[in-house]
Amino acid sequence: MKKIVLFAFIGLIFSSCKQSIKETDIAKINGYWEIVKVELPEGGKKEYNVNPTIDFFEIKENKGFRQKVMPQLNGKYLTNDVREEISVTNEEGDYYINYTTQYGKWKEEIIEIQDSILVLKNKEELEYHYKRPLPFSVK
Repeated sequence: MKKIVLFAFIGLIFSSCKQSIKETDIAKINGYWEIVKVELPEGGKKEYNVNPTIDFFEIKENKGFRQKVMPQLNGKYLTNDVREEISVTNEEGDYYINYTTQYGKWKEEIIEIQDSILVLKNKEELEYHYKRPLPFSVK
């Protein structure tokens, strides 16, 4: 009985940490995002101090794409024009980004979205934490 109460309490804590996403929040995903860390389901994490690529999202009317771009020293981005088609869906109050490529389909739950923070979680319970990259250039 104690274990059931403990698991219920832990579940309540984790569910209360999740942001309530609204339809209007989806537009905040647009733009450039740099991965900061990945939190593993067993509690570990992988930190990313330097990123050779950044994710660019463009979503209009819940459809769009994600593309990897490479920041350059002049402040611009290079890309190879490979895009992952995406759509955003609301499933019982939770928002998901659905990805489609020629290699497969998958989805990630939007856990948190703010002007400078994005957290996505996949089916393996990996949480991807992103921030807006700071612009830079060496001229």
